[in-house]
Amino acid sequence: MSESPLRIVVAKPGLDGHDRGAKVIARALRDAGMEVVYTGLHQTPEQIVEASIQEDADAVGLSVLSGAHMTLFAKTIELLKARDAGDIVVFGGGIIPEGDIPELEAMGVAKIFTPGATTTEIVTWVNENVGSAQAAQA
Repeated sequence: MSESPLRIVVAKPGLDGHDRGAKVIARALRDAGMEVVYTGLHQTPEQIVEASIQEDADAVGLSVLSGAHMTLFAKTIELLKARDAGDIVVFGGGIIPEGDIPELEAMGVAKIFTPGATTTEIVTWVNENVGSAQAAQA
């Protein structure tokens, strides 16, 4: 029995219009054999959660450069739980101060990648953490 590829939603929440990094990550995950849906710019947490559920995502990666990361991650996690989709792994990256990372992790963000993280590091983390979570549920 072959294992189905991981399904990852990559999203750009809020008003931030810089999506080069999100596109690079989406391509790296795709090139590593994952099914990736990139939602595009200016998505609301509601749109991101809806896409994640419709796509039967294993994880959602948020790219936030606007400074609104605390609000956007919190709302996305809250909505996933409200829709009984709290098992979708939430990770992300962008311009996020080191001091905010522990609070993001406490609210349920599995991993934050800061500038300088390599695509290899991100792909490895997703395979090891999202993949193992998927296998544990099987």
